[in-house]
Amino acid sequence: MPNQPSSRSSCHAVTVERQRLRFAAGHFATFADELEPIHGHNYDVFVEVIGPLTDESWVIDFSLLKRLTREVCETLDHKFLLQMDSRTLSITDDDTHFLIQYRDELSYRLPKHDVAALPIDNSTAERLSQYIAGQLIESLQDSAPTGLARLRVGVEEMPGQAAWFETDI
Repeated sequence: MPNQPSSRSSCHAVTVERQRLRFAAGHFATFADELEPIHGHNYDVFVEVIGPLTDESWVIDFSLLKRLTREVCETLDHKFLLQMDSRTLSITDDDTHFLIQYRDELSYRLPKHDVAALPIDNSTAERLSQYIAGQLIESLQDSAPTGLARLRVGVEEMPGQAAWFETDI
């Protein structure tokens, strides 16, 4: 039998993507001195987990990783993605609505039940991938095998246009 690499010194990677790992949401991003008009995307999510093999010869159970990712996607689906840490927007919570002010130019009043209030500074695909990664890390720490090394999350706004965030677990 040929020598096989030790599963403890090597890392493997698994990915889950698309299928039911998607969400539709509205948003506007701020760029320099501009605020995009409200618009939406059908976002696709990609997740890669890197780590050693378990005793059962897998990095993580695909169905667990898909379930955890789907749970995050469901919190964003059919919501307005609001960047609560914006440096450009003034946001007030009146208990039933978010009041959003962009300079003296535009104001919005959105019902809270239609909003995903996110702890990000801008609702870009880059920040969404980072947010999803953070949510997944919390879930993985509770239910995944020990020893996972890295997590990489991609958020695709439209075919061919995606942003990625990668971090140690």
